Amino acid sequence: MVKVPVVRVNEKAILPHYATFQAAGMDLAACLDEPVTLAPFSTALIPTGLAIELPPGYEAQLRPRSGLALKHMISLPNAPATIDADYRGEVMVILVNYGKTPFIVCHGDRIAQMVVARYEHVRLEEVKALSETDRGDGGFGHTGV
Repeated sequence: MVKVPVVRVNEKAILPHYATFQAAGMDLAACLDEPVTLAPFSTALIPTGLAIELPPGYEAQLRPRSGLALKHMISLPNAPATIDADYRGEVMVILVNYGKTPFIVCHGDRIAQMVVARYEHVRLEEVKALSETDRGDGGFGHTGV
């Protein structure tokens, strides 16, 4: 298991945790002094009170929580958001309210999931043409809805 150092930049911060043994993402909690109201079709930057030190070759992806999306239309507009291995600032979550009613975020509310994943750098090589495939350039529903 890869170890990721974490610092509470706010003493009230709640450490992320996996809700179940095989969960891919850790729940991230809001770290707030007072509640934040998300009006319909608005965004807010929500602090977690945490900073992390990812090892080289890893990223953290921030993703919406399915229950918030289904029940309240709360999501992350830039999902998945990426935290790079060389970032040392506080982990912040951009929330958006796609719903028709205001949504209140309180301290300790689980607002997103964080998935830590390996990645590789690639070297792009400019060519005149790409190899042929059965699919070709078909996309965006070309196999049906």
